[in-house]
Amino acid sequence: MTTQKSPATFHIKSYGCQMNVYDGERMAELLGSQGLTAADAADADLVVLNTCHIRERATEKVYSEIGRLKVRDTAPPPMIAVAGCVAQAEGAEIARRARIDVVVGPQAYHNLPRLVAEAAKGGLALDTDMPAIAKFGALPARRKVGSSAFLTVQEGCDKFCTYCVVPYTRGAEVSRPFDAIIDEAKALVDAGAKELTLLGQNVNAWDDDAGTGLHGLIVALDKIEGLHRIRYTTSHPNDMREGLIRAHAEVGKLMPYLHLPVQAGSDRILKAMNRSHTRDSYLRILDRVRAARPDIALSGDFIVGFPGETDAEFEETLSLIDAVRYAAAFSFKFSARPGTPAAEMDGMIPMAVMDERLQRLQAAIIRDQTAFNAATVGRTCPVLLERPGRQPGQLVGKSPWLQSVHLTTDAKIGDLIEVEIVSAGPNSLGGVESVKAAA
Repeated sequence: MTTQKSPATFHIKSYGCQMNVYDGERMAELLGSQGLTAADAADADLVVLNTCHIRERATEKVYSEIGRLKVRDTAPPPMIAVAGCVAQAEGAEIARRARIDVVVGPQAYHNLPRLVAEAAKGGLALDTDMPAIAKFGALPARRKVGSSAFLTVQEGCDKFCTYCVVPYTRGAEVSRPFDAIIDEAKALVDAGAKELTLLGQNVNAWDDDAGTGLHGLIVALDKIEGLHRIRYTTSHPNDMREGLIRAHAEVGKLMPYLHLPVQAGSDRILKAMNRSHTRDSYLRILDRVRAARPDIALSGDFIVGFPGETDAEFEETLSLIDAVRYAAAFSFKFSARPGTPAAEMDGMIPMAVMDERLQRLQAAIIRDQTAFNAATVGRTCPVLLERPGRQPGQLVGKSPWLQSVHLTTDAKIGDLIEVEIVSAGPNSLGGVESVKAAA
């Protein structure tokens, strides 16, 4: 590659999970601290593709996007950096497949300014080292955020589900230090956040040397003045400890929402996935959570068409959905990821069968999500306003149960107001302002 001008503007496009969204925000802050200015992808000197490797189609989107950027109307083409899990998994192979300038893994993006400077001199700049949590100390302080912000507290995964690449792209489970989390949380609140969502590949595995556990961290965050709401995602059933369940009853700022992936309803399939929980143990956890917080909204993840899944085993997943009645859920067809044990298993399910199963499963989820939303009509609840709506004077906020609420109001983005829910659809609610709460 030839020498090119050091970039003055940048654009970051993040794919996939909420942790990628957080990482994208932090990379933007990092580049901004180096004097670069954010711009649209069509105009930026540097485009960072912050990638996801969970599914094959997500990976292919990255290469398609690289191709589009290389032939964009503006000249010259931008410097391109591939960050995130695809960068970690494929390394220099990305540069052999597509002409790019920087490859940086999710644990090394604090080195992005140095890598960009190296790439400007010509050649590929690559860093896929995986130091434990080192990047957080090298990132700039949080300055300005929206009313709701993400806060990564834990990274990596030790569970090794047979279908998942995360242990290979994000590394082993590591918890950020307690004091560092509290400091960043306070900085986020000072920068405008009223709601924090704690993030981790297995967020409820967070702990420290004192044995504080995620529940203890939440209790500490509850004491931060100006913070109104706390959420966390994504959790693993095996780390759903009693203290965390009690926190849902005892911590007022902890929102009544729990995302707890199960993936399947058949014990044989769960064992083949190496999920290390059973259908019954999962349901007993949900019973305890509901006993602690009866109005909690439950969310889950599902994979259909795992290798060897029979019609009867898929029916077991549907019956689990019938038993739980999720307020929301994410569902996917099995995607064989290179290097994972499941990719080498016998009994791959035909795509047509996976399509039919996914349609049936999603119909059940939509049924229950619609019913959950309808049950909130007539309630009055606090709504945190987050963005403009499509209609003049309309704003959109989040209910305590993570539902999008549309309403016309004179309040401002960032206000926390009391709203009466007057209508409901499968994906959102309609409301009218009641009594404004203290912002």
